[in-house]
Amino acid sequence: MALLDLIEYIDEDVNEIVHRVPEYGSGEFRLGSQCVVRESQIAIFFRDGKALDLLPPGRHTLSTANIPLLTGLIGLPFGSKSPFRAEVYYVSQREFTSLKWGTPQPVTFRDKEFGLVRIRAHGTYTMRVADPQLLVTRVVGTRSSFRTPDIEEQLRSNIVNEFNDMLGETLTSLLDVQGMSLDLATAAQHALADDFAAFGLELRSFQITAITPPDEVQAKIDERTSMGIIGDMRAYTQYQTAQAIGRMGDGDGGGGGGTMTEGAGLGAGMGMGMAMGQAMRDAMGGGTAAPAPTPAPAPAAAPVGGGAVPAAGSGATPRFCSQCGNPLPPGSKFCPNCGHQITA
Repeated sequence: MALLDLIEYIDEDVNEIVHRVPEYGSGEFRLGSQCVVRESQIAIFFRDGKALDLLPPGRHTLSTANIPLLTGLIGLPFGSKSPFRAEVYYVSQREFTSLKWGTPQPVTFRDKEFGLVRIRAHGTYTMRVADPQLLVTRVVGTRSSFRTPDIEEQLRSNIVNEFNDMLGETLTSLLDVQGMSLDLATAAQHALADDFAAFGLELRSFQITAITPPDEVQAKIDERTSMGIIGDMRAYTQYQTAQAIGRMGDGDGGGGGGTMTEGAGLGAGMGMGMAMGQAMRDAMGGGTAAPAPTPAPAPAAAPVGGGAVPAAGSGATPRFCSQCGNPLPPGSKFCPNCGHQITA
């Protein structure tokens, strides 16, 4: 293995938090080698699995003077340039943004307006490394690279647990979510500070994008909003009726249906409403039922010997004009209405 006289790491991945040099195994360094640390990095020097020192941004010479803990750990059988095996962990100090969190399953929430409802919540957060040595020794271990996806799942679980507890303590109704989003996010950030610090991380910001109920609860909220906008339903109905009558008086008005169609629809609707109201009053005994029609008398049977059937109460059968259908006086030769001659 070649000796490493210059140790540095430049090609940092956008999601990479920690990178180890060399990536596999341990490297052979020697006293006098140069270690370059950039402004967005902190380097941790390891020897025999033990963190010896943190190297801030700048150029560092590996020597017992610059890294005092090297004294006693390195034998000098080959003089001051003796090689030794070690690793350097570069820890990014920049802020990691646009990290996402959310409830994988709906959580149950006791709402004062709607009772027990299931809700979902999601948002974003940012973080940075606050304690590089704690992160490397407790979380990263001996991995060659450590990225945000490697810890996001654990952080998401902590966020959801803390958020559920805080939600039950501070929020009373989904109708108040919009006015409390900032307060809820601030409270969540403070509650999660210790959870992030346990991994050597700092939660820099926390945002709640949305807290959403299921579709059926959202539909009820929309109905309630609509009723609040309408206000007095009776006054609203009167207003709608007046608008319809006004459109009838103004003509078609560009609607394409014409006043006849609108008037017919309005009249049919009003007639149907009156008929339904009357039917309900009759069914409940509140109205006067129309008298049943008197059945027509059955026609008298014809006499056995034939001849005209006499009318009830008279001795002659009434006759009618074959031209206009009006009744004829007994014995008339001409119709008094149209003048048609009566032949029979």
